[in-house]
Amino acid sequence: MADSAGIQSLDSALRVLEAMAQANAPLSLSDLARRVDMPASKVHRYLASFVNAGLAAQAGKSGKYDLGPGAIALGLSAMARLDFVNRTADALPDLCAETNLTAMLSIWGNFGPTIIRWERAAGFIVTTLGLGTTMPLLGSATGRTFLTWAQPNVIAAKLAEERDAQPSLDARSIAAQVRDDGYAWVSGDLIPGLAAISAPVLNWQGEVEAAVTLIGTDVSIAEPDSAPVTALKAFCARLSQPAPTPA
Repeated sequence: MADSAGIQSLDSALRVLEAMAQANAPLSLSDLARRVDMPASKVHRYLASFVNAGLAAQAGKSGKYDLGPGAIALGLSAMARLDFVNRTADALPDLCAETNLTAMLSIWGNFGPTIIRWERAAGFIVTTLGLGTTMPLLGSATGRTFLTWAQPNVIAAKLAEERDAQPSLDARSIAAQVRDDGYAWVSGDLIPGLAAISAPVLNWQGEVEAAVTLIGTDVSIAEPDSAPVTALKAFCARLSQPAPTPA
């Protein structure tokens, strides 16, 4: 029954989708029902509709449910409507042409830095990365950009998780070095044979809205005075929003 506040059954269905989005792994029907405090039979009916619409998918052997390709497409579409993301995505082909390197655009998603746009150079690079891939904070150039310029409370949970898994990496010293350099870089850390450099598109508060990353097979692209680093930093500076001038 509909009223001015919305449709109750739809609100309930959206609660199920929200619970799936907040989980960091696929959920069984019973786990999902407990999270939303609904009967499993009711949740199952919602899930059947979600699967038919492509918003959810069910694993074959485990029978657990996860977000489907339709949900990912909706999320990426919403992200692309953000002004910072729109302007940067539109300009990405120019950076790719200028540097002859593959470029990618990432923003902070539910589970960390998330790739939302690829612009491939003429020299095609084969990687396992794709749209929707979540990058590590400590082990990737993209992640280190968010580590350095994101609000601490935003990255806290992800950082704690990675610190437990990689205690040898000092997040504070990594961020200090990246901030001093004005860009982040890795070489073979995440994908053997590839080097990556990344810089932030900042809002007026100096916080990262998006990370732009260039990828190539030549480790020299990460040198401080290399042409790709110079081009990347200038590109991100143009697209960043400067802090307001004090009156």
